[in-house]
Amino acid sequence: MTGANVEVDEVYWNPMVPELSVTDLARSLAFYRGVLGFSIRYRRDDPPFAYLEQQQVQLMLEQVHPEAWQVGELEAPFGRGINLQMELTDIQPLLDRLQRAGITLFRQPTEAWYPVGDMLAGQREFLLQDPDGYLLRFVQYLGERPAD
Repeated sequence: MTGANVEVDEVYWNPMVPELSVTDLARSLAFYRGVLGFSIRYRRDDPPFAYLEQQQVQLMLEQVHPEAWQVGELEAPFGRGINLQMELTDIQPLLDRLQRAGITLFRQPTEAWYPVGDMLAGQREFLLQDPDGYLLRFVQYLGERPAD
């Protein structure tokens, strides 16, 4: 939880960007762009790939292909054992878009306070799954307060 609600210029690159293997890039792009509000920074057709961003959140999508870096059989839902936390300045507009699109949430919005040293760091958060089953956790930083 960074709380880094900083304006980002066009050349900002995160030092760590997850790349998700997807079964159908067009379907995933319809979800990530049309529903979640990401934009495409750049895209390739061979193999099908897109680099996405929204505020400071960046991720890559690559359609599964024979030369892909797969270490084992992919079975739905993808990404078991991981959730990808993505911090936005305000999650309510995204929640509104998801409701209009009829998307079912994996976990409803809640306020959570996590211990960080002698403080508690707060965030409003909810979880949903993408078309391949990856678990996405969107958060809005609420600040810190002393631990009781």
